[in-house]
Amino acid sequence: MLLTGAEIVVECLKEQGVDTVFGYPGGAILNVYDALYKHSDEIRHILTSHEQGASHAADGYARATGKVGVCLATSGPGATNIVTGIATAYMDSVPMVAITCNVNVNLLGKDSFQEIDIAGITMPVTKHNFIVKDVNVLADTIRRAFAIAQSGRPGPVLVDIPKDVTGNKAEYTYRGPAPIKRKIAHISDEAIQDVVGLIEHSIRPFILVGGGVIRADAANELRSFVKKVHAPVTDTLMGKGAFDGRSDAYTGMVGMHGTKASNFGITESDLLIAIGTRFSDRVLGNVKAFARHADLVHIDVDAAEVNKNVMCKYSIEGDAKIVLQKLNAHLSQQDHEPWMRHIREMKSHYPMTYNHDVLTGPGVVEHIYHVTGGNATICTEVGQNQMWAAQFYQYKEPGQFITSGGLGTMGYGLGASIGVKLGCPDRTVINIAGDGCFRMNLNELATASRYQIPVIEVVLNNHVLGMVRQWQTLFYGERYSATVLNDRVDFVKVSEGLGVDARRVTTMDEFDEAIRWAIDLNKPVVIECIIDPDDKVWPMVAPGAPIADAFSEEDIEVKNQ
Repeated sequence: MLLTGAEIVVECLKEQGVDTVFGYPGGAILNVYDALYKHSDEIRHILTSHEQGASHAADGYARATGKVGVCLATSGPGATNIVTGIATAYMDSVPMVAITCNVNVNLLGKDSFQEIDIAGITMPVTKHNFIVKDVNVLADTIRRAFAIAQSGRPGPVLVDIPKDVTGNKAEYTYRGPAPIKRKIAHISDEAIQDVVGLIEHSIRPFILVGGGVIRADAANELRSFVKKVHAPVTDTLMGKGAFDGRSDAYTGMVGMHGTKASNFGITESDLLIAIGTRFSDRVLGNVKAFARHADLVHIDVDAAEVNKNVMCKYSIEGDAKIVLQKLNAHLSQQDHEPWMRHIREMKSHYPMTYNHDVLTGPGVVEHIYHVTGGNATICTEVGQNQMWAAQFYQYKEPGQFITSGGLGTMGYGLGASIGVKLGCPDRTVINIAGDGCFRMNLNELATASRYQIPVIEVVLNNHVLGMVRQWQTLFYGERYSATVLNDRVDFVKVSEGLGVDARRVTTMDEFDEAIRWAIDLNKPVVIECIIDPDDKVWPMVAPGAPIADAFSEEDIEVKNQ
């Protein structure tokens, strides 16, 4: 069948089972949009307000559904506007294909109008990228892009297509997607037995869960593994939902804003089994002091992560689902009841608390948990809102917590929540934002309004850049340089002007009424919550300090007495 390059792009998307794409048209990509128009009954295109919003929506769609997210952008500034979204997906191992179109082949490298070397720009933040200069290889290139995005450690792939290639013709033959094979080549029986031996001789084991468990669809295997090892479980920000946050074995998040039970427990452990995590600085704190009494076992699909940030005694390179299946098959039931009792006592001694007398970020998040029965999908922006959402909502399954962990992208959550809701229409989707983040991409409310996508935007408005201000308070002598946002912007009026219903609340009773109203309304809604500018995220570990030095507000008060 003889088709244009643009038609081949659309046929390849259909091959891969793509039903939704996010994007913004422009001159260089017009041929593709013309082809999409003819297939609008098969592929739904969501026109976002900004290309960055399209990339975040594709990211959120991928995280929530497990499928590859797809975003489209034109050349030049259109392409550069999705770079932040690509980098966000790269840092968090999200399968995404970004398709951009460029100037004609004969104009490449000549500083032509709206020309940019987007492949060169995105090389450090993609698993792979392509410039397709020959229409005859276009179909196979797109197929490779989808395969690369999903295989091994997932990630974003960029395909850049000059405009004349989208207009040229080539023979196209349908080819279904090749199955994605799990990475198992380096999982040896010897390594499995070594780890089993360590577990059997351990007295104080601890399990650290990262986002790799979610990407590998290994939550069921993890649950069985935890039961067999009989060990406490902590998670990274990206690992939330991989293990049931309501379980007695769960100790809360680890790291800079992790619970004392997790941070102290890891420090006391004699064996730390880390699965699908890259040991970021926010997890480790002081590297030399991290889990200093423990043997470290690292299970990861990406060999480059092993011994990169922390040295391990044993490592297994491979798909987490397969590794856990093998460990479960060889491991006998363990009994660590004295250690588990000690951890339970620690959890009881160091509970997560907040002021219940006024409207606070933790109170809002915890109330959302109760009102939704723990069944909502929570997206976040970045900062205090993100940490409170991680601490005070109990995530019970993968895909319930959608956030920019590695890159920490302010303005991520609203676009992502749109992608999540479109991918999982039966879910209640709530984006928890700070006022600083809300300003970054609030234009995507127009997208939610245009398509009547019923996402709920909860803005924790403290009129400051809360997390930065927290650092300024604790480490910079209360010099609040460029962090005060106490201006005349009215979020309710702005939201209504963009076609979205909105309310402002100042008490918990008002918030209770507003969140129930928003859920029942089933339309895009903004709820602005006015909270104190000096509310902080507790506990906290100072930058570069051991995680065992986690401190709370009460610790500061005792120290200052």
